[in-house]
Amino acid sequence: MKLRKVKELVKKSDLDAFMISSPSNVFYLTGFRSSHAYVIITPDSHHLLTDARYYERAKSFLPEWDVKLIDQNAVKYIKFFLKELGAKRIGYEMDKVSCELKRSLRSKGFAWIGFSGFLKEMRAIKSKEEIGIMREGVKKSDLIYRKLLEFVKPGMREMDLRAFIVEEIFKMGASGESFPAIVASGEGSAIPHWETSQKKIESGKNLLIDMGLVWKGYCTDFTRTVFIGKADEEFRKAYQTVKDAHLFALDKVKVGNTLGDVDRAARKHIERKGFKGLFNHSTGHGIGIDIHEYPRVYYKGKDSKRLIQEGMVFTIEPGIYIPGKFGIRLENIVVVEDDVGKPMSEIDLDLIEL
Repeated sequence: MKLRKVKELVKKSDLDAFMISSPSNVFYLTGFRSSHAYVIITPDSHHLLTDARYYERAKSFLPEWDVKLIDQNAVKYIKFFLKELGAKRIGYEMDKVSCELKRSLRSKGFAWIGFSGFLKEMRAIKSKEEIGIMREGVKKSDLIYRKLLEFVKPGMREMDLRAFIVEEIFKMGASGESFPAIVASGEGSAIPHWETSQKKIESGKNLLIDMGLVWKGYCTDFTRTVFIGKADEEFRKAYQTVKDAHLFALDKVKVGNTLGDVDRAARKHIERKGFKGLFNHSTGHGIGIDIHEYPRVYYKGKDSKRLIQEGMVFTIEPGIYIPGKFGIRLENIVVVEDDVGKPMSEIDLDLIEL
């Protein structure tokens, strides 16, 4: 199905061939991971080019593909192969290749046409198989979080918790973290992308956990904020505001609404409750093979007008960040099924006091 759609897209774009070089798009089309591989798609054929490190495995893994061995300089081989195909008008991922590669590809007899986001619309709509894989990954992530709640104790370092997360990820059989886990305690949690540190976790302060794993090539992304001890009234008010903002945003995830509608629902509620200016990032982002994919869930920019469709998968993650005090973020991956958004995680949004 994917290949047929890409071949139709190549033909519709009036191209003889399209060269895909980004590892995530190579994986998307083939299911094969390589640090040095190229996919060449024509309206009638599909080919994977890779070097000797991956060649034998690729041939075994991709019996329905024409797998070619790059046994010389990669650019020279690509040009040779395209000449063999009789391709003259060739598309390439202009947003994914280096300036050096662009210069190297220039040659008489070829017209190279750059495309930005050639596969982004296809990747924005996940297949049932992709959604199933992501659900499996989220279940594993949920289990790790539940174990983490039993493990954490005051006096531990933030890095101790990240080490625990990483160990559990590998125990689950996942490939690794989808991004370096953020473990942010107290004042550090007011920085949305805090770098996990040697700071000790203290009683009487909050703890923000933002974590994800890679399962069968697909990423998870999950955030909860808990309190170590008994939360005060200021924290409770902010927490309830973020929770409600998350639910208001989720309620707007309906086929026919825009992604801007989702962001505005969360943002306006946070502002109404007196926290204007303290939610300083988008409400969410697409997710799949990459941790951040098209589209962005934000009220500004082109993506804000993007209509929500069946099969889209993105995060909802509103937050409030009060400098010098605390930050709160609650994040779930949401899939659009039966015209509405459904959280993949089974972890509720209620405040947990440890």
